[in-house]
Amino acid sequence: MRDNWEARDIARVAVFAALIVVLGFIGPIPVPGLVPITAQTLGVMLAGVVLGAKRGGAAVLVVFALVAIGLPVLSGGRGGLGVFAGPTAGYLIGWLPAAIVAGLIAHAGARRLSAWRVALGAVVGGIGCGYALGIPGVALATGISLPEAALSALAFLPGDAIKAVIATLLAMALYRAYPPAFPVRIRRARASVAA
Repeated sequence: MRDNWEARDIARVAVFAALIVVLGFIGPIPVPGLVPITAQTLGVMLAGVVLGAKRGGAAVLVVFALVAIGLPVLSGGRGGLGVFAGPTAGYLIGWLPAAIVAGLIAHAGARRLSAWRVALGAVVGGIGCGYALGIPGVALATGISLPEAALSALAFLPGDAIKAVIATLLAMALYRAYPPAFPVRIRRARASVAA
């Protein structure tokens, strides 16, 4: 099945890019000696599980473009090309595969959105992909060993698990209340199941 983009899809991408940015206004929670905890990863998870792989990835790319031109859209008012080379760069770059993988898993099958697939997408994509790039990035930037960086990432797991639960609950509530937020093939599958 062809995946044609509608004008609405561009608007959805913009809305979710804005959501990721707005979640950055919730200041970072500092963790001594570690990468700060931010709410923006919740936006990345939501972009993937609601918009799907392509559109969720596009929303993250919009945020990356805003960061690259220097706008202070990351948590703590950070922006500019330098953030792509600092200790948090791996986690930041991990947002793109996180949204894509979350979308692929959540929208697999496309007969209808199910809570277990959305949750799995949020965990595997939103957490797994972020850590897969973030942990080596921290190790490289700080000079600590990979096992030390992995051990330090354990401090983020409870918060990330809570974000995955919130993303699942919000996505499923949105799916029931406002199906137009989702790509057309998900809406059509939902309509055919309901009929």
